[in-house]
Amino acid sequence: MTPITPETLPAELHKAADVVTRLLATMDDSSVAEPSELPGWTRGHVLAHIGGICRAMARQLDYALRGETVELYDGGMEGRNKAIDLAAGHSLAQHTEAVSAALGAATAAFDHMKGDGWNARIAYRDGTVLDGGLALWRELTIHASDLGLGYGPETWSRPFCEHLIDFLAARVPEKYKFILQPTGLPQLAIGTGGTSVAITGMLTDIAAWLAGREPTLGSLRATAAADGIELPELLPWPAALPATR
Repeated sequence: MTPITPETLPAELHKAADVVTRLLATMDDSSVAEPSELPGWTRGHVLAHIGGICRAMARQLDYALRGETVELYDGGMEGRNKAIDLAAGHSLAQHTEAVSAALGAATAAFDHMKGDGWNARIAYRDGTVLDGGLALWRELTIHASDLGLGYGPETWSRPFCEHLIDFLAARVPEKYKFILQPTGLPQLAIGTGGTSVAITGMLTDIAAWLAGREPTLGSLRATAAADGIELPELLPWPAALPATR
């Protein structure tokens, strides 16, 4: 596994932002109101959230450069949810303007980050600027797939899947150890429990399942003591403030 570093992360953020931009260009006003892959959310809700998290993360960096911290969203999670609901019904033109500006602000903020600035503290998950950049990478990549516009988890890159698996190891229930066996790649283990479960399949399917998304290639199989079993239930998304819905 090759870790994502401050030197490589900005390019990954730009790639993820470009995907969102390309998907926006394929939409029309009617598709904005159609259901997304997230239960209860339209594509408009997803676009509103993408714009919101980009603006929020850019603000985290602005404060970090001054040696200060600020909560991620004005009004906390309640404020975040209200803002998404209010913006969800906007027209495609309004979403395009808002999301494009937010993507530009967030990517520029990380582009301009230098040296020790990556270790500056932010309020988001009580982490660092680097942690915030990785979170934004997850947000943009996963929610681009949530739009349901033909860019599903099967398109996620190997570095992204490996990062996501490492981040989501916290979802493994205490009693389990998952032996992940991605097709054609080295196996890895996550979790420390006494009951081993082998999870085999394509790397993107493994990452999607851990992220609570549909494994689009249908390749996953779980076995324990050589017997086929149902995929285990996972713990909630790590940390008190979810990085994604």
